[in-house]
Amino acid sequence: MLKKYMFILIILNFILTGCWDKRELNELAITLALGIDKVEGEDEYEVTAQVVVPSAVSMKDGTGGATVTLFTENGETVYEALRRMTKVSPRKIYPGHLQMLIIGEELAKEGIGESLDLLARDWELRPDFYVVVAKDVTAREILNVTTDLESIPASKMFAGLKVSEKAWAGTTGVTLDELIVNLISDGKEAVLTGIQLTGNKQIGSTQQNIESISKPAQIQYDNLAVFKEDRLMGWLTEQDSRGYSGITNSVKSTVTSISCPNEGKSTIEVTNFHSKVEGNIVHGKPEVNIHTKAEGKVGEVRCKIDLKNPEAIQELEKNYEKEATRIINETIDVLQEEYQSDIFGFGEAIHRANPEEWNKIKENWDEEFSDLTVNVKVDMKIRLTGTVNSSFLEKLKE
Repeated sequence: MLKKYMFILIILNFILTGCWDKRELNELAITLALGIDKVEGEDEYEVTAQVVVPSAVSMKDGTGGATVTLFTENGETVYEALRRMTKVSPRKIYPGHLQMLIIGEELAKEGIGESLDLLARDWELRPDFYVVVAKDVTAREILNVTTDLESIPASKMFAGLKVSEKAWAGTTGVTLDELIVNLISDGKEAVLTGIQLTGNKQIGSTQQNIESISKPAQIQYDNLAVFKEDRLMGWLTEQDSRGYSGITNSVKSTVTSISCPNEGKSTIEVTNFHSKVEGNIVHGKPEVNIHTKAEGKVGEVRCKIDLKNPEAIQELEKNYEKEATRIINETIDVLQEEYQSDIFGFGEAIHRANPEEWNKIKENWDEEFSDLTVNVKVDMKIRLTGTVNSSFLEKLKE
């Protein structure tokens, strides 16, 4: 019996050869953010890697210096540019913990498909990082800004987008997997959230930027970028970005200002939101119905209203429904008339409802989408009115 076990152990010794892809941490440059720009006038990419400085983020051995450093190289491909970084980096660039990918606006206008190929096939990468578009600046400039609260800029951008998409309907976090699905999908185009740099770019890259209460330079999220195939077509307004989120059932929570029954304004905090998009073929033509059900509470009152009165609450609900319907309809009009880009997935809804008819019209979907009839219905229920039934502003105005 002992000889039998020894024989098994000898066989296993040849089979179990250990971790073939083992990497030592002190050999890797942990990269949390990548930026890809198009080199002006050249058929090359400029790739920027935001790499963590281990000694600066260590609790015991913190140096007080910058927590990240940047490496930038050019190449005919993204892969080539990354490998060229070994000329200046003492460690190999390792993107296995990537949180953010920033694409330069000029590159986005030319097309992002080819630049994403490496990231889609690299086995070291987890595809759950966010992809955004740098608006009016390069990706490199975005990655060169120091930040507070989160000492690592990539972590600040990642956490900021996650918080924003949960609390404000104008932004949406899109991962690489989701982006690629939308790029290759029949009946739906891609969108990405924009990111901007405001203030003084020169100070933004220095320690001085985080030593002031009022930051000389900040990075902040903007509205949504509209794509057609893999090319950036333009930018939505804040209202249209919110409309997109409502149509695509992406609203987790948000606030909307509406008119009071008589005069003044009130703000509704939306706590539950669900949109259903249904496609159909009516008299040989595609048609889409959007039914939205929302729940919320009164967040702010700047008018004279009795919140104990059910009729007053019903008026607020109707006013919200009118406002939400207006925003959704105007957003659809912009995409149909200005961009001819179905970012909502209406084509997918038609396909689900009637695959046979979809196959007849999908080649001309751009034209069909521009003339598409869309019916919108919004239902709102206000569940809570806060801890007081009327605003103290009424007393001030008496």
